[in-house]
Amino acid sequence: MSGKVVLHYFNGRGKMESVRWLLAAAGVEFEEVFLTKREEYEKLMNDGALMFHQVPLVEIDGMQLVQTKAILNYIAGKYNLYGKDLKERAMIDMYSEGASDLMDMLIAYFFTPPENKQKHLSNTEQKAKDRFLPVFEKGLASSQFLVGNRLSRADVHLLEVTLMLQESFPTILSTFPKIQAFQEKMKALPTISKFLQPGSARKPPPDEVYVKTVKEVLSHIFK
Repeated sequence: MSGKVVLHYFNGRGKMESVRWLLAAAGVEFEEVFLTKREEYEKLMNDGALMFHQVPLVEIDGMQLVQTKAILNYIAGKYNLYGKDLKERAMIDMYSEGASDLMDMLIAYFFTPPENKQKHLSNTEQKAKDRFLPVFEKGLASSQFLVGNRLSRADVHLLEVTLMLQESFPTILSTFPKIQAFQEKMKALPTISKFLQPGSARKPPPDEVYVKTVKEVLSHIFK
C-alpha cells in the first residue's frame, strides 16, 4: 500500500463525494480508482478490503477504511477539522449528520422510479426549508462557522449540501441570508476555491450512465 490516499468508488458523487470534499478542504491530494464492473467490486471483497462488503473504501496511512462516517471522522481528526474537545465534536457530529440526511435525500432522487421523482423532489424541498436549513441558519447567527468559530467538517458538509440543493432548487436560500454569506466565505477559502474549479475531482450530478453502473456493480442490492 503506497503512502498516497486512494479512493475506491464509482466515478460519481454518492457516499464518496463528502470524502472528496473533506480531503480537498484539508488540502490533501488523492488518487481515485473507479469501479466500472462487478468483477472489480468482487475482487475487493475477495482481497479482504471491504470489511462489510461495502464501498466507499479509502486507503490512507496504511489502512483500508470503510464506512463513510468512520472515514470522515478519521480525516477530520487527522487534519484538525473536528473541534477542540468532545463537546465541540458532538456539535460537529450533529450538524454533519443533519447535512448527511439531507444529502441522502438528494442522492436518492436519482434512484427513484420516474413516476415518483416529482413527489420525492417536492418532499425534499419542503424538508430542507422547514427542518434543515433553519437549523443551519440559526447556527450561523453569531459566527462565520457552525462550531467553535473555526472551520470544521460540519462547515464543509454544509457547503456541499447547500450547493447540491441549489442545483435542484436555485432560489432555495433566498430566505436564509446567513447561509448565503457563509457560502461566499467558504468558497473564498483557497483549498475550497481550488476544488470548485473545472477539472477538479469534484463530481457532477449523477447521470444515467452513473446510475446504470452503480446498479450493475451492486447488482446484489438492486435486484
